Amino acid sequence: MLNIEKLSKSFGKRQVLQNLTLHIQPGEIYGLLGPNGAGKTTTINILCNLLTADSGSLKINNQPISEVTKPLIGVAPQENLLYKTLSCEENLNFYARIYGLKAQQRKQQVQASLKAVNLADRAKSPVETLSGGMQRRLNIAVALVHQPKLVILDEPTTGLDIEARYEIWDLIRRLKNQGITILLTTHLLDEAERLCQKIGILKGGRIIAEGSLEELRQRIPAQEIVVVQTTEEERAIARAKELGFTHRRYGNDLAFWLPQQLELQEIIACFQGISLDSISRQPVRLEHIYVEVTQQS
Repeated sequence: MLNIEKLSKSFGKRQVLQNLTLHIQPGEIYGLLGPNGAGKTTTINILCNLLTADSGSLKINNQPISEVTKPLIGVAPQENLLYKTLSCEENLNFYARIYGLKAQQRKQQVQASLKAVNLADRAKSPVETLSGGMQRRLNIAVALVHQPKLVILDEPTTGLDIEARYEIWDLIRRLKNQGITILLTTHLLDEAERLCQKIGILKGGRIIAEGSLEELRQRIPAQEIVVVQTTEEERAIARAKELGFTHRRYGNDLAFWLPQQLELQEIIACFQGISLDSISRQPVRLEHIYVEVTQQS
């Protein structure tokens, strides 16, 4: 569906993208992660034909990016593209006209898009009367109104409460089940874990790690991560080194990578003679992988 090969872009002396290569399969949810300034927004702007790359190739549905491919892409940016005094229906009708939909098709697609995001019963409601979660869903409906092949969701749940976030996640899964290809950018790593079939971690304008969650887990040689609280951290680290455990700090947490899963009593026995206030066990999560690959790079 989307093929990017060796894409580069500079602004003056600052190189934002460096031979960026990624491929998204039809019907896939691809999570593009990375710190601020990694090049995510520049990539999206080139995809939408708002910027021109310095070099490289970019194709959607086997067609080079151009004015012709714009209708193939729907974008729901982080900031809602909504007119708050207009109703949901009026907003969608406005954007459908921009995309050139004729009257009958426009009417059908406005209703279909509202139904897709569970807002059919709020068609006549002004946007300003909707909750934050409803507005985000309507923002996604704007991206769907012209029936694109690829939908770009730029941090779709930022600032939402957990219930609204779950609603958006459910919507994204429904879109995938309808065969829509989705490029998702997010800073919420649990969101990427739950939704994405493939994840790319972008830093310094290039992909530094890519794959399914299971494939990315292979980058950390651990079956389990154990976080301990102790007043004797140096002794605990020394003991871990003797046992062949790698230690890491995640914020203020002291963690150890265990090469195989152990029973709780076995873990406690490993630190016998060291005062432990608490022990918590975690699977290898995307947050651990993200920290590791971004710091290594």
